[in-house]
Amino acid sequence: MNTEPNLLPFRSIQYVGARPGPRFIVMGAVHGNETCGTRAIERLMGELDRGELRIAQGTLTLVPVCNAKAYAHGRRIGDRNLNRALIPTDKPVQFEDHVANWLCPLLRAHELLLDLHSFHSPGQPFVMVGPHNNQGALEPFAHAAREEALARSLGVSRAVDGWLDTYARGVHRRRERADPALAETLDLNPLYGVGTTEYMRSQGGCALTLECGQHEDANAPEVGYRAIRNALAHLGLTDEPAPPTLREMETLTLVDVFDKRDPQDRFAREWRSFDPIGAGELIGTHADGTPATAPADGWIVFPNARADARQEWYYFATASQRLA
Repeated sequence: MNTEPNLLPFRSIQYVGARPGPRFIVMGAVHGNETCGTRAIERLMGELDRGELRIAQGTLTLVPVCNAKAYAHGRRIGDRNLNRALIPTDKPVQFEDHVANWLCPLLRAHELLLDLHSFHSPGQPFVMVGPHNNQGALEPFAHAAREEALARSLGVSRAVDGWLDTYARGVHRRRERADPALAETLDLNPLYGVGTTEYMRSQGGCALTLECGQHEDANAPEVGYRAIRNALAHLGLTDEPAPPTLREMETLTLVDVFDKRDPQDRFAREWRSFDPIGAGELIGTHADGTPATAPADGWIVFPNARADARQEWYYFATASQRLA
């Protein structure tokens, strides 16, 4: 497949302080239509290059555009979703395979990641955190306290966890419905939910995804920029005072994800991320007339009316006391 050489080489910018310190990487445009992170990073680079802000210790690496092909076309993906099944490959075929072969070693060279995103439907910004410390097979982790402290510094008041467990559950359901002949396709891989943050944790680092707001929200770049500045101060890369730490954050846990079965599946109404929903409430109707209802009291997250069949239609979340 054409990898569009005009979109290469891949680009990162590094600022190194005079003293040793944390190795921190900030990324934008993993999805090409999510430009708030790119704008936030570009604003920060201007300040650094003009000397208005200084990296005093440690290393800051900035990647304004992770997926150049998707970004150039103003769409979510180039050839496929970069933030799914992210892993290097000896046989790159799609553009995102080449990105992964560059990006994964770059991530491994750092301790902490802040990945800036936005979302499809209206809603307030939030940060996605990793799992509790655990030694499980899916996502073993030992740095939850450090990750949570960074999350509290970013300036948003809502946190969400449970991503990879939920995604693995959704892939299992997808495999049950799929034609056995398609069992080896990428979206049926049990690790399909592994993206930038999950890969970073698998390599011993800490990682947060900051969802800065809806794609077209004029304030989303400001949310991303302020989060970077806060993170730099929190980690001590700059000499600025540490930002206020939110002692109490609303925390939700993703517990399930539901795919569209057919392109004609329809929502009962125009849902927004984090709309509350009661047990048994109608969420939508499948093309065959089967209702999709809420399994319990909770919230709907990432509703996507434009999803294709066998793609994520919506997530379901419940309350958590983790960062409360």
